[in-house]
Amino acid sequence: MNYTRRQFLKSAAAASTLLATGCVSPHGHKASYTSQILKPQNQNPVFHWVDAALQQVRDQRATPPLAAYCCALPMAAGFLAANGILQAYEEPFGVGVGPRGADPEVAYGVAFASAAAEAFQQPFLFERMAFLERYPAGEAKSLGVRWGRAAARKVLRMRTNDGAEPSESRYYLGRYKRRTDSLRWAPTGPFYGTNPGPAFPTFDRGLYPGQGRIKPWTMKSGSQFRASGFYDPASPEFAEEFDRIRRLGGMESTIRTADQSQIALFWEDGPWGVTAPGHMICIAIQILQDRGLSFIELARAFALIGMTQCDASISAWDNKYHHDILRPETAIRARAPRLGNPDSRVVRQPGWRSFIPAPEFPSFTSGHSTFGAAAAEMIALIHERDDISFSGRSPDEVLWPQLKGVTRHWKSLSHMAEENGLSRIYGGVHWEIDNTEALKAGRAIARQAFLSTFPKKA
Repeated sequence: MNYTRRQFLKSAAAASTLLATGCVSPHGHKASYTSQILKPQNQNPVFHWVDAALQQVRDQRATPPLAAYCCALPMAAGFLAANGILQAYEEPFGVGVGPRGADPEVAYGVAFASAAAEAFQQPFLFERMAFLERYPAGEAKSLGVRWGRAAARKVLRMRTNDGAEPSESRYYLGRYKRRTDSLRWAPTGPFYGTNPGPAFPTFDRGLYPGQGRIKPWTMKSGSQFRASGFYDPASPEFAEEFDRIRRLGGMESTIRTADQSQIALFWEDGPWGVTAPGHMICIAIQILQDRGLSFIELARAFALIGMTQCDASISAWDNKYHHDILRPETAIRARAPRLGNPDSRVVRQPGWRSFIPAPEFPSFTSGHSTFGAAAAEMIALIHERDDISFSGRSPDEVLWPQLKGVTRHWKSLSHMAEENGLSRIYGGVHWEIDNTEALKAGRAIARQAFLSTFPKKA
């Protein structure tokens, strides 16, 4: 059975445990993400609508891959509408030239809201009305509204039948062949939640087994940056990795430092908040607001960030279901005797629990690490430097009370991405190779997109 993008989004919205109220909190409200990081003088249509999308991710409790998908669509549509009028950049999608005299900011907002309405199955009716009231009536506004709607329709048609599938399906449907050896992924049940912190229901199938086959925005295919392979479970390398995660990533670890524990919680970004891709978008807002970018430059920047976050999810999920690798908790709690490793450290420990909840899908490679590397590399390319010292707080402190008032500091964007990736090792939910291979892929995705997707017109 083939599923359209519309069916995918409708079913995902229906399955959400929290229905959206239709209200987007304005900048300055505690529920607004930009209130935490954006200086009042830097408010503009791009940040306004990106914040609206991030709030929907939280309010609908979107999972990370769905969050990345739903943010990319409106960010791309908004930029393509504005760029159609201003004609500042080349674009490969054929959206076309907008009407002369149309207001590009109006077109951006209308296109963004129209695409976001489809992505989140949320009309944004009052948000659209309030946004348009900021602009004086006249031909420029009217043309901007009409072109914004037309551009959004073109983008939505382009993404119809893009391979997205219903979120509740959880069936492989022949997209990826399952492993038959001892490395095959399986949940270790009953599943559990940490306390305090987000809990997850018991599950028996992996989340989004078709995400890796969604049509990418900037990559040639979901497998373009696929990792070559995982460890041989009988190898010394695997034994070393097994022992490290067992000692470092467990709930009762005696070698994990307080700082490493804080890092694991800080970057956990579970599905009850802005999620990992949303956290990266928040960091982009924080960094790029003072870059002096023009409106169209900023619209392009967030289109590229949103699209590459979506492509990061496609790349990571292609790896996950192509390689079908078990999580550390499965290996440590149940599978160790079947792995055939002669090292005495590869031993079953039934009572072992990871420090943070293990996600409900295969391990190799890390989605977190792919999201972080893609975002850090893209922001560095836009900003024209990586060595930016900055600090940040968790955008959703309510998920982990231990993070209340915690501020972390980074000496560069790549430092931030590396810490984000290591958080999954400290939390006991990923192997080290999951992180290192994902960092490579995320950086490659961003570099290719930056150089080829929206080049400046000559």
